[in-house]
Amino acid sequence: MRLLSLTDAWFHGAVSLEHLEGGIKPWRIPYPDYGLYPPGGIEGKAEICAGVRLRLRTDSAEVAVSFAPLADDAAMDCVAGGALLWTLHLPAGATEAHFGGLPGGTKDLEIWLPQNTGMTVTALRISAGAFGVPLPDDRPRWVTYGSSITQCVAASSPSRTWPAIAAEACGFNLTSLGFSGNCHMEPMIGRMIRDLPADFISICAGVNIYGAATLSPRMFKPLLIGLLETIRDGHKETPLLVITPIYGTIRETELNPLGFTLPMMREAIRETVKLLRERGDRYLYCRDGLDWLGPQEQAFLTDGLHPGAEGYELMGRRFPGLLEGVYRTADK
Repeated sequence: MRLLSLTDAWFHGAVSLEHLEGGIKPWRIPYPDYGLYPPGGIEGKAEICAGVRLRLRTDSAEVAVSFAPLADDAAMDCVAGGALLWTLHLPAGATEAHFGGLPGGTKDLEIWLPQNTGMTVTALRISAGAFGVPLPDDRPRWVTYGSSITQCVAASSPSRTWPAIAAEACGFNLTSLGFSGNCHMEPMIGRMIRDLPADFISICAGVNIYGAATLSPRMFKPLLIGLLETIRDGHKETPLLVITPIYGTIRETELNPLGFTLPMMREAIRETVKLLRERGDRYLYCRDGLDWLGPQEQAFLTDGLHPGAEGYELMGRRFPGLLEGVYRTADK
């Protein structure tokens, strides 16, 4: 096989790229500011490759991606023209993903990196005699922020998370800021989203704040206002959608240690969006997470909280419906 020059141009969906000896490591924070995202880079979640992919145009019958040994079992996908061709399940310690038997002729490929672990890519290879060039992504940029329900560790594979499915359906260039257990509306997240290029932004916050009891009813709305207003400093007229938490079983009625329930959070989110819209933010919207995945779908919740592989795919298929009146997606 022929070795391609490893440059930043292959990578999409990362916030920054760290250049290491022999490889490139994607990050979902600005890596030079690592210390400003405590603890340990959003508790280690910022180095996970959720939503990150390599894009190339090639006529090769095979593509191989080499990487530093995986810390965990993981999966990688090869997608051509929006259609999933191969999913490779890789054990911890693996160092290469080889996608063979690709369709003939020139095709546009996306190699989706794992949504559950970090990865340092060390090499990209195609068939000897084939051509391969980086494939730009000129689709509208979508930045989505959320919890484990946005990171989707339990999805069948990285291209079958709900953000990946929704991005393909809507024609978006995805940046996924799903941080498992760590969606707490930190001020630096607002600053990061403010500074990222974006044509559409969505936020689904609440369940981690409930579970870790990091914000009280007294502080929830002020921090949400601060997050949204900070984002607005860099995106004055970008459509910004806030989605209330999906159905959460016992979290619907059981008070957390700070006296919060998910229905109370949903009401606080609705009131906040209403307030800011009344103050002139015509591009801010709210949708009810119960319309996305509600009590009638609780059978999808594998542990009373996470939708599981089938639930994530359902959420991805339903997401375009949440955008009616918010963002007009390209006809596909």
